[in-house]
Amino acid sequence: MGKIAFLFPGQGAQFVGMARDLYEHYTEARNLMDRAEEILEFPLRTLCFQGPEAELKQTRYTQPAIFVHSVMVNSLLAKRGLEPEAAAGHSLGEYSALVSAGVLSFEDALRLVKIRGELMQSSGEKNPGTMAALIGATPEIAAAVCAEAASAGIVQPANFNCPGQIVISGSINGVHRAMEIAPRHGVRMAKELVVGGAFHSPLMEAALSGLTEALQEVNLQAGKIPVYSNVEAVPVTDPEKIRGLLQQQLLAPVKWENIIRNMIEDGFEHFYEVGPGAVLKGLLRRIDRAKVCKSVGTVEELTQL
Repeated sequence: MGKIAFLFPGQGAQFVGMARDLYEHYTEARNLMDRAEEILEFPLRTLCFQGPEAELKQTRYTQPAIFVHSVMVNSLLAKRGLEPEAAAGHSLGEYSALVSAGVLSFEDALRLVKIRGELMQSSGEKNPGTMAALIGATPEIAAAVCAEAASAGIVQPANFNCPGQIVISGSINGVHRAMEIAPRHGVRMAKELVVGGAFHSPLMEAALSGLTEALQEVNLQAGKIPVYSNVEAVPVTDPEKIRGLLQQQLLAPVKWENIIRNMIEDGFEHFYEVGPGAVLKGLLRRIDRAKVCKSVGTVEELTQL
């Protein structure tokens, strides 16, 4: 029997109608959503179920929406006796993973996610930036492209997602210049992403002190299971170490491909994407075709398990 790992999605997995079936079907899902609305003090339920999409896409709303949906599914899986032996989350998803591991309570994590989303959105408004996916790039090529484009503005790798898919982040001029020169380095396609800012880049610096302060005030427990961190791609359970890594995570690249490879090396065979969408399932397939990932985000997917 191979070991079980839960993977938690990040920003971009949201969609209008998310979590609605869970809310209507399960009492504990309803309780979680209602509790979340009290903490957030905005109508999360309406935003998730009805949109409008443009509003749901705003970072300050997107992050709590995906987080709440993911934690809902995580608790429903636990009720069915399906619990992970390790967890990881893509960017925002790391907060969901930490709840799954018992490092953060739902309430504390949600407060952090609310603050993080608000700070990242205002940081993106203060220091406008953008992100782009480089398809067909290796880490070395992405680094070379960013180095060459740096004369136009800040630009650096932000997500090492899977072989041939690296996301870069930075100032609008820096990223646009990188997109122009990428084909000369053998990049198959450079595609700008619709995002609210230059996430995982120095342009998020304005959000750092607020997040650091919020992290200092919250109580972290030792993890019941290891969480593979975005920053180092290795398992961690120590609460103080995790606190520091969550601060670094805001500006540092997400080493997703390394996380998955390390999990596989550590004997993880069965992967579940817990929350909305199937982005991480697709990335896993590109990292290792032999490994299976089940997406669990809807009533139908839960009942099929």
